Amino acid sequence: MRTVTELSNHKPMDPPALGEPYLLTPGPLTTAYSVKEAMLRDWGSWDDDFRAMTAELRQRLTALTGDTKAEFDCVPIQGSGTYVVEAMLSSLIPRDGKVLVLANGAYGMRAAETLQYLNREHTIINKGDYMPPRGDEVAAALDADPSITHVFVAHCETSSGILNPVAEISKAVYAKGRKLLIDSMSAFGAIPLDVNEIRYEAMVSSANKCIEGVPGFGFIIARKSELEAAKGRSHSLSLDVHAQWKVMEKTGQWRFTPPTHVVAAFIKALHIHEAEGGVAARGALYAKNRDVMVAGMRSLGFETLLSSHWLSPIIVTFFCPSHPNFAFENFYDLMKAKGFIIYPGKLTVVDSFRVGCIGRMDEHVMKRVVEAARQSLVEMKVDSAAPSDEALAERAKLAA
Repeated sequence: MRTVTELSNHKPMDPPALGEPYLLTPGPLTTAYSVKEAMLRDWGSWDDDFRAMTAELRQRLTALTGDTKAEFDCVPIQGSGTYVVEAMLSSLIPRDGKVLVLANGAYGMRAAETLQYLNREHTIINKGDYMPPRGDEVAAALDADPSITHVFVAHCETSSGILNPVAEISKAVYAKGRKLLIDSMSAFGAIPLDVNEIRYEAMVSSANKCIEGVPGFGFIIARKSELEAAKGRSHSLSLDVHAQWKVMEKTGQWRFTPPTHVVAAFIKALHIHEAEGGVAARGALYAKNRDVMVAGMRSLGFETLLSSHWLSPIIVTFFCPSHPNFAFENFYDLMKAKGFIIYPGKLTVVDSFRVGCIGRMDEHVMKRVVEAARQSLVEMKVDSAAPSDEALAERAKLAA
């Protein structure tokens, strides 16, 4: 197993296969060639070999939570990350329950919208795009409303790139006798979420994030007691976590056709993840990517949406330059032509774009990203990447 130090000193990673651009996104992301290669074989979904792959997937993912008491289990669900968030909310929240949604971006608000579709009562602490929810706010909201049974939070809110303080939030939730559900979609596998350190009832993530697989399924890791209690709650046949869990426990199979090739690729990605040092090493690699990229972009005049304290190692949001020659669509095309696909902004107040730090990339690649950005600004005849005074003022106002 390679150490964090060894990872920080290793040679530049190979470029993506077949001349592909790097995906500087929060997933889908650039994957290892061996992960792609794992999808070249066809698998029978009922075959014993594939059942063994499903069992390995579940065991390895549960182990990443630090669960040594066999209190948790992993249930994969076909579909995107949003599918498994909906599956968790509909299966683990009683129909007469009430959820406090902690929102500071698009994905917290999407959870609230999902609860509305599910006809589950909920309330929201909306922090906007700039700031995290804090433990004292959560405690006050729970004191004010004894009917709240659950709290939902996004571990990393990728619309802004903020890493939320889940340990602090967890302490507040359980001090008030409530239950915590975590959307760790873009953080699990790189940011520790050890059940021995941070208490929660369940978390969800997806194959195409920090484990560095490809899209096709998500997974819920939950206390077995919560899975047992979920019987009959789900509004959906296909998103019923209890039913999926029971069938997998009994037969080793998925209830409906699984994404076999995606599972095979994910198993390979899990092996790579372990061989490279697991959660700590993956997180250290991404943090180095972020630090090198952010320092370089700031040297060009770009301004991050968040202060350095709240920047996650997953994705970073930058204000768009206010220069009249800057247009994001043009900048995007120029960056893509140089081998890098960046991500549009997802803020409601100011123009922005995002640069991901995860995937088969290292600091050497991130230096090339910065150089590509510099060249693109020159080609656009943009001599200053500074944002508008209005954008900075809006940030200061909302962060106050």
